Order: sequence, then C-alpha cells, then structure tokens
Amino acid sequence: MSRIGRKPINIPAGVTVAVDGSVVTVKGPKGTLTQKVHPDMTVTVEGNVVHVARPNDEKENKSLHGTTRSNVQNMVLGVTQGFQKELVVNGVGYRAQKQGKNLVMNLGFSHQVTVPEIDGISIECPTANKIVISGPDKQKVGQFAAEVREKRPPEPYKGKGIRYANEHVRRKEGKAGKGAKK
Repeated sequence: MSRIGRKPINIPAGVTVAVDGSVVTVKGPKGTLTQKVHPDMTVTVEGNVVHVARPNDEKENKSLHGTTRSNVQNMVLGVTQGFQKELVVNGVGYRAQKQGKNLVMNLGFSHQVTVPEIDGISIECPTANKIVISGPDKQKVGQFAAEVREKRPPEPYKGKGIRYANEHVRRKEGKAGKGAKK
C-alpha cells in the first residue's frame, strides 16, 4: 500500500471539499479549486477528513494513488495558505517593476519585457530585483514562475539573469588569461 496514498487529509475550518464523481472541488478563503481525478481512484469525505483509495494493486493504480492524494492535499493547502515562488533578478541595470496588471522587466535587451498577470496569479515586486508570484494553485504558480524565469535564465559566467530565490547557479571560469597557453 502506498504510504503517501493511505494518509488521510485533514480539512481545516473554513474549507469545504465536495466530490462529484471524479471531480473534486475545494473551496476556502483564498478561492475555489477544481480538479478531475482518474476514474479508478476513489475520493471520499468523512467528516473533516478526506481519504483516497485505489481498486487494486496494479502498477498504474499504485502510481496514481499517491499522486491523487498529493494533488488533493495541494488543493486544500492552496485554498488555505496559498503557494508562492520568489524570483531574483541579477545583473547590472536589470530590474523588475509592476505597472498595473503587468510585470515590466529590463533584462539587458533593447526593449522592456512585459508579462501580463493571469487569472489566479498575483505578482508583487517588493524591490527592484525581487519578484514574488503567488496564488492558490500550485501548478499555475510554478508554471508562471518558470515562464518568467525563461525570459532571461541565469548564465553560468557572471550569474546574470532571473533565478529562483533558493536556486544555486553553478559558475564557470572564463577563458584563461593571455600567455597561459604556450
């Protein structure tokens, strides 16, 4: 039996979980999330606890069991606490700022890079070189952060670009100096 899959999910106060066939809906203070789960997985709500069960021990069902439970757990966490990703902008003259609903960045190009805010995602720029992306849907937050990072990923020689706050950029040494090769 899956160790993760058989763990019950506690529902905090102020959160409601509804299961309609293979569609799970979670409502909470930060919003509403809906996700379709695999038809073989059985999601049941008993009081303030959610259980995920599988029909048999086939390999596919074993794989889906823990994944389904984690997805439902992330939905519950998302509507109560929310998720956030922090990005750091490194480089001389590189900066980010919020203008209305858009994230406008100077990234060393001849033009400014503009990224519009999408539904369910909020962008904040507490400083000129820090971007905080937050929202209730873990997948959306991670995908949007990856798309922003993709605009100028960190390069290994000077470390310039956009990186995650907890990401370590592996640095390389530049070309050897003059006269090193004989």
